[in-house]
Amino acid sequence: MTIRTGVYPGTFDPITRGHMDIIRRGAKLVDRLVIGVTTNPSKNPMFTIEERMEMVKRETADLVDGDIQVVSFDSLLMDFAEREHASVIIRGLRAVADFEYEYQMAGMNQQLNDRIETVFLMADVSLQPIASRLVKEIALYGGAIRKFVPPRVEAEVAARVVRIGRKGS
Repeated sequence: MTIRTGVYPGTFDPITRGHMDIIRRGAKLVDRLVIGVTTNPSKNPMFTIEERMEMVKRETADLVDGDIQVVSFDSLLMDFAEREHASVIIRGLRAVADFEYEYQMAGMNQQLNDRIETVFLMADVSLQPIASRLVKEIALYGGAIRKFVPPRVEAEVAARVVRIGRKGS
């Protein structure tokens, strides 16, 4: 029997309730879900890749649907997916702007490797506005992020904000 492997890539800086929603739902679609924690040269991460991997591992440890693994990568997504023997890339969509970007990326990825499909999952309506970038910005200005991230992640973001200094104070 062939094991269907999916890859859900992202920076997860930090992991949000929106990410968790896509992970829960994506895990139901495949036998093995690999969460690929990556660097992104265009983003300025609040947490190191090791810290982000630890967050994702901790927050997904209790999920019961399927085999979920957390792996770091610093390569083209399609090369990573091939190494993990994935047949599908799972991507979350929040808004039309996400779709335009993701549609273009899916097209480029298909040109690189047409054996791997991209599957889009719409974010739960209540989670659609959540973005890691906005969570960090809210936290840096002293706003509450409890509704957007799991409790331990909230504490880690708060501690990091104290360490790097809050804006607007």
